[in-house]
Parts: sequence; structure tokens; C-alpha cells
Amino acid sequence: MSSGDCASRHLYCTICNDSDGAIRRARGETALAQSIRRAIDLIRRSAEHPLSLTEAADVLGVHKSTALRILQTLESARFVRRTGAGTYVLGSGLIELSELALGSMDLRQPAAAHLRALQRETGHTVHLAQLTGDEIIYIDKVDSPAFDAVKLPSRVGRAVSIYASAVGKTILAYLPRQERDRLLSHVVFEKFTDTTFTDHDALEAELARIQQCGWAMDNGEHDAYVMCVAAPIRDSRGQVIAAASITAIEVIASLEQLKSNLPLLLETANKISYELGYAPPATASPEGAGHGAT
Repeated sequence: MSSGDCASRHLYCTICNDSDGAIRRARGETALAQSIRRAIDLIRRSAEHPLSLTEAADVLGVHKSTALRILQTLESARFVRRTGAGTYVLGSGLIELSELALGSMDLRQPAAAHLRALQRETGHTVHLAQLTGDEIIYIDKVDSPAFDAVKLPSRVGRAVSIYASAVGKTILAYLPRQERDRLLSHVVFEKFTDTTFTDHDALEAELARIQQCGWAMDNGEHDAYVMCVAAPIRDSRGQVIAAASITAIEVIASLEQLKSNLPLLLETANKISYELGYAPPATASPEGAGHGAT
């Protein structure tokens, strides 16, 4: 064999080896990504209900012994916790991480005292929601201690409907048109209750009303028994980045009763905005607060 043939064979072998190595690396990276996705799914499932080893193995698509090793790894990081019954539930480590993530949001800390003062003055549950990416997320909630037995379905860290909630409509109403249209382009209008806005034109009319009045309401639009009023919170540039709300179950307070608290809510929203560097203009009585706006 000539030296040229040897060189060609060597080059061919090198290319084949490199190609085989690239394929193995790609397969390894794909397998790793799949494992991470499955582990995330496993953590989510453990947050929803106690997870048995058999169910964990099914979620992961592996043998029980492999699933057990993965669960033990997650347990060592306190992402899951093993119960006395041998099932796995969400661990404190992940809860701590979520608290750190929420605490890092600039809005939550300056708003906290004002939200708690509003809850004490009104006696109702108070929420703070913020636009995060393409979702509106509850980032704080102050429950009413007077109605401890009656818990609202809202949770800190959970996304809220952008078109069937007072906080969602408040934030939508003040977004630049292009950004609002982009968010609404992904919305499938689902009729949750008889008062839900189920088409784009009706929602746009409601958003125009919110801009004019300076506040929004939820007349049982997602959960028929939940009433709510909300007000916008602005940053130092004057842009609406969040909303504060007062919420109650209808048997405790009607929408009209909640609307009587609008002056306090608007004052609280202005105080939080001021903390963020916004100087609000003098506010008059909210339009529609004294009569039945719909």
C-alpha cells in the first residue's frame, strides 16, 4: 500500500471516529435533556399528590431501582421528601428556592407593608400580581384572618387568567397596543362563567373602560363566586407593571361592597408606585365607584 493510500485511510478513519464521537455526544446530550425533563415532571407530580415508586418509574420510563436512585438524589437536595407511607412529596428545598425567586422580585418588598395595611383596613384578601414574561403571576397574597375557613383558589406563584381576572385586565389595559395584541394572540377565549368575556371586541371595550376609570373589576368571570377590584401599579417610567387587588367570596362581600373600598385600593396602588419611583398625580374619586358600573 502506497503512502498516499495510508494517508487516505488514516484520514477516513479519523473522520469516521470524529463522526461517531459527535453522534455519541449528541445522543448523550439528548438523553440528558430527556432525563432533566423527566426529573422536572417528577418534581411537578410530587407537588400535586404523593408519588409512589411505581408511579415515579412510569413517569421516568425506567426500572424501579433506577427511579429509586433518582428519587434519593432529589431527596438529598430536598427537592422531594419521603413520607412515612413510603411515597414522595414536594420537599422544602424547592419551596426555599421559590421563596428566593419571589423575594428577588423588586416589587414584592416595597409593596409588602402597604398590602398588609390595605388588608387590615378592608378586612378582605389582598393580591399583588405582576407581568412576568407572557404570564401574569401572583407574587404576593395577604389572606383575611377573619375568614380563615374560606380560602380563595389563588396562590402565590400561580399564573392568573389575563382576560378573566381584575389584575389581568388591569395590566392588559395599560400595555402598549403591540404588546397587548401579542399576548392576546395566544388567548383562546374560554367561557368560565356567565360573565366571562368571550371575544376580543368585548374585552377591548372593557379595557377601554378600565383605562378611563383607572381600575378594573372581576364580576365572577373565572370563578362565579369570587368578586374582585384591582388598580394599576406603575414604575419610575410611569409604565404599569403590576396590579393590586381586593378580593372576596360573594357571600362575604358583593362586588358593590368591594367597590366601596376603591379609594383605599387606589391610594395603596399609588403608594406602591411611589416606592418604585413614580410620582402619581392628584387623584379624584374613581369614576363609577359610587354606582353600579358593569
